[in-house]
Amino acid sequence: MSRPTLDPGFSITDADELYSIKAWSSGFFGVSKRGELTVSVKGSPAVPLTKIVDGLLAEGHALPIVLRFPDILEDRMDRINEAFAAAIAEAGYQNRYQGVFPIKVNQRRVVVETIASYGAKYRTGLEAGSKAELALCLAHETHDDALICCNGFKDDDFIRLALWGRKLGRNIIITLEKAGELERVLRISKEVGVEPLLGVRFKLHARGSGQWEASGGDDAKFGLTASELITVAQRVQAEGLGHRLVLLHCHVGSQLTDIRRIRAAVREAAQAYVELAEMGVGVKYLDVGGGLAVDYDGSKTTYYTSANYGLREYADTVVYTIMESCQEWEVAHPVIVTESGRALTAHHSVVIVPVVDAIGPTRTGVDLPPLTGEVHALLRDMQELDKAVTVKTYREVFNEAVSNKETMHSLFDLGYLSLLERAHFEQLYNRLLERVAKVVAGLDYVPEEFELLPQMLADKYVVNFSLFQSLPDHWAIKTLFPIVPLQRLAERPTRNATLVDISCDSDGKIERFIDLRDVRSTLPVHDFVPGQPYYLGVFLTGAYQDVLANAHNLFGRVNEAHVRLGKDGAHVELYVEGQKARRVIHNMGYETPELHAAVQRQAEELRAEGVLDTDEVEEFLELYDRELVGYTYLEAM
Repeated sequence: MSRPTLDPGFSITDADELYSIKAWSSGFFGVSKRGELTVSVKGSPAVPLTKIVDGLLAEGHALPIVLRFPDILEDRMDRINEAFAAAIAEAGYQNRYQGVFPIKVNQRRVVVETIASYGAKYRTGLEAGSKAELALCLAHETHDDALICCNGFKDDDFIRLALWGRKLGRNIIITLEKAGELERVLRISKEVGVEPLLGVRFKLHARGSGQWEASGGDDAKFGLTASELITVAQRVQAEGLGHRLVLLHCHVGSQLTDIRRIRAAVREAAQAYVELAEMGVGVKYLDVGGGLAVDYDGSKTTYYTSANYGLREYADTVVYTIMESCQEWEVAHPVIVTESGRALTAHHSVVIVPVVDAIGPTRTGVDLPPLTGEVHALLRDMQELDKAVTVKTYREVFNEAVSNKETMHSLFDLGYLSLLERAHFEQLYNRLLERVAKVVAGLDYVPEEFELLPQMLADKYVVNFSLFQSLPDHWAIKTLFPIVPLQRLAERPTRNATLVDISCDSDGKIERFIDLRDVRSTLPVHDFVPGQPYYLGVFLTGAYQDVLANAHNLFGRVNEAHVRLGKDGAHVELYVEGQKARRVIHNMGYETPELHAAVQRQAEELRAEGVLDTDEVEEFLELYDRELVGYTYLEAM
């Protein structure tokens, strides 16, 4: 890899500010003096991500790849629990905090295993929203006091499996999402011969803020109304199981951006809790659900990818709000439970993607054949405009050039302008826009009509990955993820680019990027030089992206490496190969032997006709079989 180019007018501090690294990284990522993006945790030495990537490539592994850092998962768990411990101590709260990880956020084995094992010291539990997730949760050893919360709609087998978990001694709580589930639980618990531990989800009137605001409030998908809550409490008491109704669950939404909305929701939840306690049931846990936000853009605002609060403020809000309601009603303080999945897992995962090509209106292209004969008047006009760009004339020149472009298309469509003349016009137009952009860059105020100029001139960097597989939330709901070059950060980026993936879908592109003040339409990047590696890191991808991914174009799960950080640097403790082509194809209902037989039959028919010889048939079948067991992404460029 080439050494960084030193730019006396650009420093690593400038790079940090340009990509807002300190603002979103929570201290896990930084920039070395050599301009390399680094990772560190718990005081470990900062390790360049390129060093990890180069080591993996040297071992024969391929990009794209996901780097997972279990140490970051552990550190996030420490921070959340320490924030609540500090808030509880300061407030004089008379109970404890314990978290529950909703595995729907990320069911990858390294994630769940790390949280279950490391989180044992914090009584960290797990949450399952389906039978498959419950089966997974039961296989992990957790602290004896850790909760396994069964949320979501349930059939008989889901409930039966949860009750068998109770027989095994696990602290499993079946949360009632609707009033009708209670009778099913009571019936099956008698069949199995074990008393259930019950929770109830209360439908809050308070709504969250941000992307998922509409998922809360009176129209929320889950939860019991006030009258249903009273009816359920009375019913379990009538069955002699009032002491088994131990948890009240309230959930406002995901990625809650405004701390005031959180305070209002927790106050409503705490009020419902104390009223339920006054009814004489055995509630001792108040689960305020998830929603602890991740500041994806670092702006610390209520914008939907940000949050206007920090971790300690969140903990203080939850603790003090619950304590105030309990003291007012003289009710014992409950164990505080949260289901913070995004805030726990987002930081630990980085998707590393290589740039494989760059295309764009201002990149050096082929030399066009010269025009012969009389030059068209439109082209002469553009040549004159190109000479006239100054700080006084740039606006007039720009508007005339845009108008000329419309004229050019009309003339071409009617056959009055040749393809070669159109090509020369386009080169003149793009060069003129570049000159205008240089003038605009020096202005104190940018006129509105020039705000899209960077996007008009932007390159398209072709990146070896699938947006649909690795960043489904960006495609589906426009979530912004920090994207940063891994190297050359001591060098001023001279290009602006949007990113396009290698899928054949026109939606496979990224045209929105984080910025502290706004949303950028382009990403500042360094000039791509064919033959020289240039890597981008996509950060904060550890929540939901692994589990929502799809196999569009049959691009499968990417390779991943689990990296431990310590005093001696970084080492890969586990490498997991991405999906081979045959695995993705098999998921679509095909069998590899059948595919091989089908193409072999076609090849044999062509050999019989004399179109192919024996060596060509063997060469083709060897290639076909090799591709079936190959990586689904680009391997040789």
